[in-house]
Amino acid sequence: MKRDGATFSLWQENTPDYVPQNRFEPENVYDILIVGAGITGITTALQLQKAGKKCIIAEAHNPGFGTTGGTTAHLNTLLDATYDQIESDFGKENAKLVAQATHAAIQLVADNVQTYNIDCGFSYKDAYLFSQEAKETKELEKIVEASQRAGIEVEYSDTIPIPDTFDKAARFPRNAQFHPIKYILALAAEFEKLGGVLRTNCLVQEFEKDDYFIVNTTLGQIRAHKIVYATHLPPGVNVYSFKCAPYRSYVMAFQLAEGHYPEALVYDMKDPYHYHRTQEVDGKPYLIVGGFDHKTGHEEHTQKSFRELEAYIRSIYKVHSIDYKWSSQYFEPIDGLPYIGEMTGGKDIYVATGFSGNGMTLGTVSAIVLSELLTKGESVYEKVFSASRIKPMASFTNFVKEQVDVVSQFFGKRFRAEKLEELADLAPGDAAVVTFEGEKMALYKDDIGNLHAVDPVCPHAKCFVGWNDAEKSWDCPCHGSRFDVDGNILTGPARHPLQKIDVELLFVEEAEK
Repeated sequence: MKRDGATFSLWQENTPDYVPQNRFEPENVYDILIVGAGITGITTALQLQKAGKKCIIAEAHNPGFGTTGGTTAHLNTLLDATYDQIESDFGKENAKLVAQATHAAIQLVADNVQTYNIDCGFSYKDAYLFSQEAKETKELEKIVEASQRAGIEVEYSDTIPIPDTFDKAARFPRNAQFHPIKYILALAAEFEKLGGVLRTNCLVQEFEKDDYFIVNTTLGQIRAHKIVYATHLPPGVNVYSFKCAPYRSYVMAFQLAEGHYPEALVYDMKDPYHYHRTQEVDGKPYLIVGGFDHKTGHEEHTQKSFRELEAYIRSIYKVHSIDYKWSSQYFEPIDGLPYIGEMTGGKDIYVATGFSGNGMTLGTVSAIVLSELLTKGESVYEKVFSASRIKPMASFTNFVKEQVDVVSQFFGKRFRAEKLEELADLAPGDAAVVTFEGEKMALYKDDIGNLHAVDPVCPHAKCFVGWNDAEKSWDCPCHGSRFDVDGNILTGPARHPLQKIDVELLFVEEAEK
């Protein structure tokens, strides 16, 4: 199974590519086109197909290629947006609805595992949140009180299941974990058994609409009455490009020297926080630890984040071997909650985005909300997660902070490239944005010395991309589009690749002058 980066996640091990079974009939007009085959898209498609809708999934690569293949697969009632924050910004009743939605999502995963007999290592676990200093302890107490008011089961604990120091800790029962790829591939198979169609290597592009949508893709046209974008950000430049900010997080899966693996989900209260859990895969236990998040495209040396993560891990655990390391992308919404529902300015187009670090839970919440909206016309959760909501008091400060940063990427980085007067002298595996004969190019030298060059301007909103040395990709710091060394799209919202530059031809032309 392929993923959107050069590193290899634990979930890719011994996971074959999914081969769709049902034939696509181009003359059909489907009820709903779901774009994206991660947990959001596949769960939504299955829910809709079960309800009698005729659905098709279009996936640009393979199922799980994006964040689902790089998640750490925590299923939480405790979210990145804590219940005291949700209460303050959305009110007590909406905080209760959010808590209710997280419970419903975990229950849906559990029901699917049981109904379809899915071997994906699903198990309920306690989650622990712990403080290490007085300021964090005050925050923890506020979180616990607000969580209880929202209907989340939580109590204080005298212990934590990892060998770290703590001041105060809280335990949240009935959270859960699983193998995300085994889970979604099983759901995809059930979706097809019900007559659904899944198309892989099918990149969705522009569309037009008359009586129904006619959607252009790299595999031809798809016709559908409604569209669901389950791609994190919907493609193209739209309001969600400015309501969500892209971040990357770093993960390692390792084996312990002494074999005492914590049987829980564990989180500290740092910013960014560290997260821990254990998963058995193919008969071997692995401790999964992550953190050291940063905005996409804002860290010039992403390998440094892995080094910092490893140092943190070794400061707590006695490590036998580090077997896997990878990073993944998520999007932070400006007001703390995801946007789920009919897209602003897009009739019959639906979106689910802004999951923070809780994509497995909130992707499943999205499937519940979207399937209810598309089959019943309403959902008890539709207002709190409304994709067109405006919460000025909750989001204005974050909006200004994130968009000032985006503006700096539009203008600031253009001048940095101008300072380079000649082509960079690159070692194998290195990359740089350089200027040659007045033309900018993003240049990468592979391990055998071949040069790969692309135009560094992201086609989405014309920001300059930056190099991600851990994942060997060009990442856009504005809205999170990512591209491989030849400019092919790894992650949207860009609809088109970076323009490829024929370096050999360029050098020949220069030599002939």
